Amino acid sequence: MSARRGQRGFSLVAAIFLLVVLAALGAFAVRLTVFQSQTVTSALRAAQAYQAARSGAAWAAYRAVNDGVCPPATLALTEGGTAGFNVSVSCTQLTYVEGTAPPANVFVLSVRATAGAFGSADYVSRQLQTKVN
Repeated sequence: MSARRGQRGFSLVAAIFLLVVLAALGAFAVRLTVFQSQTVTSALRAAQAYQAARSGAAWAAYRAVNDGVCPPATLALTEGGTAGFNVSVSCTQLTYVEGTAPPANVFVLSVRATAGAFGSADYVSRQLQTKVN
């Protein structure tokens, strides 16, 4: 009888230890899930910013080639996956002359797409530069 008395409460210690280990594993799983969700969201916003910058570059290239003007502008996108992005376009027009050929205009376009406030968790920005003639 005295041997049984020394083992009293051992099950309680094992159960508490098991609960602590399971709680720690659960907390780790929740933290990992939140981290993965934030990573996926950041990657999606980065891709949207890149596409918004490409849209601005395509618009500026169209204007430069068809109208022959260098269009500095700020665009607010409102459609599709790029809605909410602000796109800034700056342009430099360069003229090249080679020999007796007529002068060639080259437009250097710098495009920046941003969304959110700088320093906040939802801020994203992408910048592209391209040349068209």
